[in-house]
Amino acid sequence: MAEDSDHSNSDIAVIGMAVRVPRALSLGRFWENLAGGVECISSFSDQELLEAGVAEEMLRKPEYVKRGGVLEEMACFDAEFFGFSPKEAAIMDPQHRHFLECSWEALEDAGHPPEGFGGPIGVYAGCGMNGYFMFNLLTNPDLVDSVGLFLLRHTGNDKDFLSTRLSYLLNLTGPSINIQNACSTSMVAIHAACQSLLSGECDMALAGGVTIEIPHRQGYVYHEGEVLAPDGYCRAFDHRAQGTVFGSGVGVVVLRRLDDAIGDRDHMYAVIKGSTVNNDGSGKVGYLAPSVDGQAAAVTEALAIADVGADTIDYVECHGTGTSMGDPIEIAALTRAYRTMTDRTGYCRIGSVKTNIGHLDTAAGVVSFVKAALALKHREIPPSLNFEAPNPQIDFENSPFRVCERLTHWERGDHPRRAGVNSLGVGGTNAHVILEEAPELSQGESSCRPYQLLQLSARNRAVLDDGARRLADFLETGEVDLADVAFTLQKGRRAFDVRRVLAAANRHEAAALLRSGDPTRVFTHKHTGTTAQPVFMFPGGGAQYPRMGFDLYHHEPVYREHMDRGMTALRELTGVDFSRLILAEEDELEASAAELCKTSRQLPAIFIVEYALARLWMSLGVTPVAMIGHSLGENTAACLAGVLSFDDCLRLVVLRGELVERAPVGAMLSVELAADGLAALLGDDLDLASINSPQVCVASGTVAAVERLEKTLAEREVECRRLHISVPGHSRLLDPVLGEFRDFLRSISLSPPTIPFISNGTGTWITR
Repeated sequence: MAEDSDHSNSDIAVIGMAVRVPRALSLGRFWENLAGGVECISSFSDQELLEAGVAEEMLRKPEYVKRGGVLEEMACFDAEFFGFSPKEAAIMDPQHRHFLECSWEALEDAGHPPEGFGGPIGVYAGCGMNGYFMFNLLTNPDLVDSVGLFLLRHTGNDKDFLSTRLSYLLNLTGPSINIQNACSTSMVAIHAACQSLLSGECDMALAGGVTIEIPHRQGYVYHEGEVLAPDGYCRAFDHRAQGTVFGSGVGVVVLRRLDDAIGDRDHMYAVIKGSTVNNDGSGKVGYLAPSVDGQAAAVTEALAIADVGADTIDYVECHGTGTSMGDPIEIAALTRAYRTMTDRTGYCRIGSVKTNIGHLDTAAGVVSFVKAALALKHREIPPSLNFEAPNPQIDFENSPFRVCERLTHWERGDHPRRAGVNSLGVGGTNAHVILEEAPELSQGESSCRPYQLLQLSARNRAVLDDGARRLADFLETGEVDLADVAFTLQKGRRAFDVRRVLAAANRHEAAALLRSGDPTRVFTHKHTGTTAQPVFMFPGGGAQYPRMGFDLYHHEPVYREHMDRGMTALRELTGVDFSRLILAEEDELEASAAELCKTSRQLPAIFIVEYALARLWMSLGVTPVAMIGHSLGENTAACLAGVLSFDDCLRLVVLRGELVERAPVGAMLSVELAADGLAALLGDDLDLASINSPQVCVASGTVAAVERLEKTLAEREVECRRLHISVPGHSRLLDPVLGEFRDFLRSISLSPPTIPFISNGTGTWITR
């Protein structure tokens, strides 16, 4: 944990976020705009407004303000991704469409696809007015007649169905609650999600909100005394403040209990230390008016729940609408709350994201929350725009607050970096959240694998290609651990049907391969829908070579663990240092190869390598549904299947190697002939040792007999190859040692296999 931080069981981790706001459809672009002090409200030309449906006579009115917060790609929606037909998608409110997409992006940012998460996931969210339903659907009588008013409303338009539609599509089984509290909606949703997590109703929660103005890309008519600014600029806390400007956007955050997030080593943006929601009641001049008392009570309670002092809050992201009355009341309320704990002045910076993107109505709270969380993550406080001089009605000199006018490095004092986020709703529902910088988790063991496997998937090839390009851009833009990328792609993404896989040594090579699509290095295929059924196959004697598994031993901890176990046991059983043979130095390779030709060395060496390699695959999730082994390999299969223990199997293999060495010196020859054809050439001195395939068999016997067979085969131009073994395996020459081998087998416990494997002797399943 971060130094001086008090970790509480009520802390909530922010592990995923996604936003779509004016001039920013991603978290990265949003932060760039915030840090760069970019004002994202658009000014419209008359031609643009005419094309958007504004009447020409409206444009001539002096009170018509030609500015607004535009959501780029507002009309776009990946209907296929969520399984909607074109008609269903066209009927759906853009607010619902963007909320679905943004929620999926937030889950991917968290690295927790729903189907891979082990607990219920809740949804808490709200949306703005159903303008699309009124202006685009009800004005189409043919559509109303063909679909019906009930289905039009229930197919994705009414506010009631925002959360439950997402829960249905992604199979989220936690609470799914729509929340509607005007401008404080999405912050109330965050508070409710925290309470649900703390009560155990869900183990992960999505919270947020969305507002998209319909008609879109239009200005508005200014009326004196209302909340909207006469010039389309939000000047929060400034002496020129006359109102706000509305915009369109969506934001979603993914939350978990901090202990759970730490346990899973989730990436975290920030930690919620405390949150509260209340209402002004009737103690104010009117229903639409704000209240100092109610706001101050919410802030005071949030600080108490978080159990932190007001003088440890370095920044407050304010509601900050830029109205002449609202801003002074908000700062007065914050000051009253802070003054119960501190008399310091001017130490806490404040800002308002509305000066960048406008007022996003029901999405305003969550976007303010995201801004504060990003500021904590980047350790920088973005500037609050359009500030020239303080609003004379705000007593900054006697308050703890000052406006953050420029991008400011967030120094860490004698306490963790902390921020408050304030959200107020018309009607008096106030919400306040206390955020703290995320804990600094200890670094896990860094992957030392020379290559990382990158896996991508999508619903179709075009989307997969686009995803590959975007991943390449990401890898090229900054320092990133390729192993982390590989892990996230494997564990934090849903596997779709069209897939691509590649291995790369570093991020630069990975980016180049993603762009080139080199078919010799990048494999693309379409999943057939059938589940892969892996089968493990284990070779027998003669497959050994010096330094087998050398790179795996040095790069794969699981493989190394099992190899060390085996080599330690072999040293105790035989007195031989098998690490010198298996992991030989360059100048010892020849001697190692000669030593490994002895069956008393090669069989145990092959066994522990096979066993460790199988355990490595199984640790990576590749579990066999069946196994088969050739000769010694059948011992390995039996051990993995639980027929005999590892220690017993190792003793069996050691004994087997020693017994075989007692037999006369011999040889084995692999021949490319069918069994009948080879049998005719064996004579009385050789045996058919194995039938490896219909056209490949092995002969075994004395060295002289094998040499005679080699000569005969050469004359007949039949391909053959000597095995790296100096005994006549699987021949009658081994019969004298069978009794002692059988006695050992009778002395150990054997169990039925837990993984099916095929017998070398019968060619069918071993069952007992």
